[in-house]
Amino acid sequence: MIPLWRPNEERIANSQMTHFQRYVEQRLNQTFPTYDALHQWSVIETDDFWAAIWDFCDVKATARYHRVTSNLDKFPGTSWFNGCELNFAENMMRHNDDQVALVGLLENGQRSSYTYAALYHEVERLVSAMRHHGITKGDRIAGLMPNIPETVIAMLATTAIGAIWSSCSPDFGTNGACDRFGQISPRLLFTTEAYVYNGKVNDCLEKVTSIQKRIDSIEKIIVLPLLNQTMSLTQMEKAESYGDFVQKDITPLTFTPLPFDHPLYIMYSSGTTGVPKCIVHGAGGTLIQHLKEHKLHTDISRTDTLFYFTTCGWMMWNWLVSGLSTGCTLVLYDGSPFANEGNVLLDAIDDEGITVFGTSARYIAGLEKQGLKPAKTHQLSSVKTILSTGSPLSETSYEYIYRDFKADVCLSSISGGTDIISCFMLGNPNLPVYAGEIQCRGLGMAVEFWNQRNESVTDAGGELVCTRPFPSTPIGFWQDPEDERFLKAYFAEHPGIWTHGDYGELTESGGIVIQGRSDAVLNPAGVRIGTAEIYRQVETISEVVDSIAIGQDWQGDERVVLFVVLKPGIKLNDRLIETIKLTIRQNTTPRHVPAKVIQVADIPRTISGKIVELAVRKVIHNKPVENTDALANPETLDLFKNLPELQS
Repeated sequence: MIPLWRPNEERIANSQMTHFQRYVEQRLNQTFPTYDALHQWSVIETDDFWAAIWDFCDVKATARYHRVTSNLDKFPGTSWFNGCELNFAENMMRHNDDQVALVGLLENGQRSSYTYAALYHEVERLVSAMRHHGITKGDRIAGLMPNIPETVIAMLATTAIGAIWSSCSPDFGTNGACDRFGQISPRLLFTTEAYVYNGKVNDCLEKVTSIQKRIDSIEKIIVLPLLNQTMSLTQMEKAESYGDFVQKDITPLTFTPLPFDHPLYIMYSSGTTGVPKCIVHGAGGTLIQHLKEHKLHTDISRTDTLFYFTTCGWMMWNWLVSGLSTGCTLVLYDGSPFANEGNVLLDAIDDEGITVFGTSARYIAGLEKQGLKPAKTHQLSSVKTILSTGSPLSETSYEYIYRDFKADVCLSSISGGTDIISCFMLGNPNLPVYAGEIQCRGLGMAVEFWNQRNESVTDAGGELVCTRPFPSTPIGFWQDPEDERFLKAYFAEHPGIWTHGDYGELTESGGIVIQGRSDAVLNPAGVRIGTAEIYRQVETISEVVDSIAIGQDWQGDERVVLFVVLKPGIKLNDRLIETIKLTIRQNTTPRHVPAKVIQVADIPRTISGKIVELAVRKVIHNKPVENTDALANPETLDLFKNLPELQS
């Protein structure tokens, strides 16, 4: 296969991945001729590898660890960096100077920024106010916040104290927010009076008032005026403006030293199959994993400007803000990514000098469907890396980037999840990019793909597993003292082996192709098919805007049903159905061809933008969907009820 891009010798020589490899080679007096060799060493020599990451990335700790791992043969159950004490926020705020740390952009054109020195001062003010209120380590602090600098400040102040941060984006409904925050009993809730999305101002105060009434633990709602609107809090019980809250005596900022596995974040599963699971992530594991991913796999340094389109309810927000540990500048955006006729984020690249541009596969496909050619309308000279996640990136989208976006750029599709708050597979500035493939497995991540006989396979589909412990393994689930639900979620199928729930393939070249969620894998005539294999082909058809494939129980077997959203004014007809089927058949196998192709007006997605195949499958089989509050557009489920096309 011919690569779409190769790094030049200068880029390879100057990358932090190369510097790390040389550092390890000198440290151990051995050589690694290829990335695969370095990766193999990193998963076998666990202690040596993570000790090297600790030193190379300069983890800031008040007490050094006694040993890297204990109980390495227990998974879960491995202990990491025993004896050390560190603080996550302190590692994020190691710089205190005039370089810009945070830039905040809103859809309506508002812009704000903080230098590292200003960020330090604002965190100091908020920490003082929170300690004055009595917040201490282990307390939970919640944010129903847009993606703005003040959200980062609230998180840093929380973690500086040793309290635990948990956030949702403000587009969550009241039930969705209560399903999450209600399980963890937060003492403080941060919010704004409103936010803007797709040209509309959305009020937050009525929603947070309802949330506060349903969650008894909330002692105070802290409201940040974001849109400069007239704001009255007199009718809100326990509410106080951010400005009034921080008007306390300011004491010098101190960081509470904590064990490596002290809880940092509580994240949430999508919640489309029931009440969301509350996943507890440790400070040390999150820190060292993100340092590795930012510095080595993404090659981020102080000179970079990092952007990722995300909300505060998605793990990519947590991943993004960890970029502060490198000393780079973060650009935060809140609003529709397709505002200003699809140009709002492209404008930001040029205006802010973004060097690492992170987005979703859906956004890239959307730009192409709109006919945008950013290389002709924007300079994009600063961009050296484009990141994509959220769903598999199709070969068509890879080709679009190099044809119409920028030819000299490292396009790194990345894949992991909320479950590990990091990546199993991601980019590498030293490796070529092939259409449709994630570049490599992450260092220290013993990723394999197992067939139905539990054999590790290459160039064949299989279940994504991780066979050895890694430091960002969750501490567990909140209120799951015996780890019963935690073990069932990840270790029930293969005891001692992390089973992630993705289905994919390791290629002969060392790249990875993700073919979809394994619980949504289609199984016609007993042959397992990843849904992403179908989506990759459907995306090439110009009339199709979006699609979702599910398996329908039919006559003692399962048949593939494909639902498509078409461009405005286009109706599905026999000719287009045949085009769709022929495209799939010619580029995959006859088993991938759907038995039915049905037009729908829209497709249900989670608030983070992921399609929900299982929910649609339940609807067409007349089964209830337990938790529609996790969906951005739950009303679309009605489009799939009682369809006559599914009865024959």
